[in-house]
Amino acid sequence: MKISLIQTPLTWENHKANRDNFTERINSIEATDLIVLPEMFTTGFTMQPEGVAEKMEGESVVWMQEMAKAKDCAITGSLVITEDGKYYNRLFFVYPDGSYKTYDKRHLFTLAGEEKYYTAGSDRLVLEYRGWKICPLVCYDLRFPIFSRNTEDFDLLLYVANWPQVRIQAWDALLKARAIENMCYIAGVNRIGQDNNGHNYSGHSQVIGGLGDYVVEPFGYEDVFTVELDKTALHKTRKKFGFLNDRDSFTLLD
Repeated sequence: MKISLIQTPLTWENHKANRDNFTERINSIEATDLIVLPEMFTTGFTMQPEGVAEKMEGESVVWMQEMAKAKDCAITGSLVITEDGKYYNRLFFVYPDGSYKTYDKRHLFTLAGEEKYYTAGSDRLVLEYRGWKICPLVCYDLRFPIFSRNTEDFDLLLYVANWPQVRIQAWDALLKARAIENMCYIAGVNRIGQDNNGHNYSGHSQVIGGLGDYVVEPFGYEDVFTVELDKTALHKTRKKFGFLNDRDSFTLLD
């Protein structure tokens, strides 16, 4: 499966400018199966959802559907969504036919007060797409290995993020740890640039194999990377070492 990572600056709380930028980036991709965008990719990591939140039928969701259909691929990333009087940091996984599944970020970033403005999700999303089993998560979820644990034999674990430069060493280390302990591919997509709160972002989007080997090494500039992943090779590695056979059984409680 081919996946494409788009690492770019985000224009603060400007849906159209960000959609236009991503449209240009997506149109530059010749052929791929999955395009991965950052967290809150139309706004940046804002704690002012009342001014930027969109509805489920809003322009950004429609745009994702149109892009997925036009490129005949899946597209994923998170948006600020309002529903039933609440705000969510909601990830969308949009299929090539325009249908989609969603995941609401479970671990809200208390250091920035995210829990004061957004409602946390509870259920993890594991989906199937073109023969792959995929688990998409959002940014701060990366710090919680139990929630990320590969209990369902997924092949690819995704993290979409706005992870600041000051803690980028943790991003790099935790992505590699999640790949090794879960024996799956990891794709992490982060933004670059500076937001309106003065936070700098250095990217370090990357793809890692099931033994911790880099498929795409962390990079710190604006670019689109497309890489092909080999599920057969991944499963041969799992069978050879069998580490997942010894994983612990547990029940996750709220």
